[in-house]
Amino acid sequence: MRKSTLLFAAPILLLLLLSGCATNPVTGQKELALIPESMEISLGEENYSPTQQTQGGQYNVDAALTEYVNGIGQKLAKVSDRPNLPYEFVVLNNSEPNAWALPGGKIAVNRGLLTELENEAELAAVIGHEIVHAAARHGAKSMERGMLLQVGVIAVGVAASDHELSDVIVGGAALGAGLVAQKYSRGAELESDHYGIKYMAKAGYDPYAAVTLQEKFVKLAGERRVNWLEGLFASHPPSQERVEANKKLAAELPKGGFLGREEYQKRIAHLKKTETAYKQLDEGRQVLEKNDHAKALKLAEQAIAVEPREAMFHGLKGDALFQRGDFASARSAYDQAIARNGGFFQFWLQRGLVREKLGDASGARTDLEKSNTLLPTAVAHNSLGKLALNAGDRSGAMQHFTAASESDSGVGREAAAQLARLDLPSNPGRYLATDSGLDRNGRVVVALKNNAALAVRDVQLRVRVFDQSGRVLGQQQLRIAGPLAAGRSVQQTTGIGPVDPKTIKGIEVTVQGARLAE
Repeated sequence: MRKSTLLFAAPILLLLLLSGCATNPVTGQKELALIPESMEISLGEENYSPTQQTQGGQYNVDAALTEYVNGIGQKLAKVSDRPNLPYEFVVLNNSEPNAWALPGGKIAVNRGLLTELENEAELAAVIGHEIVHAAARHGAKSMERGMLLQVGVIAVGVAASDHELSDVIVGGAALGAGLVAQKYSRGAELESDHYGIKYMAKAGYDPYAAVTLQEKFVKLAGERRVNWLEGLFASHPPSQERVEANKKLAAELPKGGFLGREEYQKRIAHLKKTETAYKQLDEGRQVLEKNDHAKALKLAEQAIAVEPREAMFHGLKGDALFQRGDFASARSAYDQAIARNGGFFQFWLQRGLVREKLGDASGARTDLEKSNTLLPTAVAHNSLGKLALNAGDRSGAMQHFTAASESDSGVGREAAAQLARLDLPSNPGRYLATDSGLDRNGRVVVALKNNAALAVRDVQLRVRVFDQSGRVLGQQQLRIAGPLAAGRSVQQTTGIGPVDPKTIKGIEVTVQGARLAE
């Protein structure tokens, strides 16, 4: 079997290598390009919104700030080597100092990074760098490497995200999270610095701002500040090599250019004014993880007093009240959050869970479904499964539990157990895997693995051995009493044999029945 798979993969690989050669639009170098531009654009468009959701959603308190950032981005995009990509630039409501790019020119800058920059030219250096990641196909090339590694099945894969939501995101939404979490290579970072600085200069900015910015990053990396290490530096590692390369290039470009410190500081003034409130938000989330809902509630109220328009502060208040068990008050807080930002999945998710607690099944279902349209999660699917089951909708419940069970998380395992309870007695073959062979004496041996989330017992198997002409040489009904725990395997020798391996065509093992061991 392995031999035939490799023989099948080889011509596909050759075909890809022959048909996928192209010129990189930024560097001008010949390279393998398995993902066409149309797919790059499609990937970016499909994953831009859900990826923003995983990072806090858009910052919407100061719409003028996003317009300002987008304006700088569009100015740089026009002088890039791929000006015709459908570029978009947003500010995310996230305190982590970070920025990222998806294929097709979909770029985001975190609120937390903007407060760390000094002037517009430094922001242009950040955005120009991200434009190159998109224009030079760095994200697409990571996916192409995944395609080559799995060429036998032509699968696209990226590194898993270590984001706090990574284990509960289900469906295709995980792809974007994986792309923005990947660590770029040394070559990709140097390349993005190099061409990003050129774009800065073309757009009229002082290219030396990229030098001072990288020097700042190297200093911060040396101080090992956690927020930077977990943010920008995780995917964009700074280095003295990058500083020196930036200096060399800046010296070759025209001197001077726009810095824009006064304008930049004016634009981020509201962020600076409310910075303490966002620190209270972050602290509130941390203390909630320690079940200190009283302190979290106090921090939320303090943040709301500073900036009542910020939905995140009301969301934190709702989370603290939810943890305290005050579901009615929590619902009111989530109402306030949704009124201020109805485009963030978490507010709908949390209000749906609260409505479920309050016995409002219809309202819970509406909110959880809305949450899933913004970002599908195992949490929402699991609760929707339970609601469907309570309403007598067995088919709908199984669909939601199946979706939730994709997640390698506590709630995913809970959904998998619910699914097994509903489905395994009728379809044991979906959950119990079998293998077979002959022992040294020519007797048929059967292996059974329990892939269900629950232990099973009384597994009924039918074993049949066929000769070269397809006739049954021998058969047996086999019972494995168990119990067999989830994820465990067992092997049993049958009464069929001895059999000459040269005379048989195959061994068929059919799972005919099983019971849960609960």
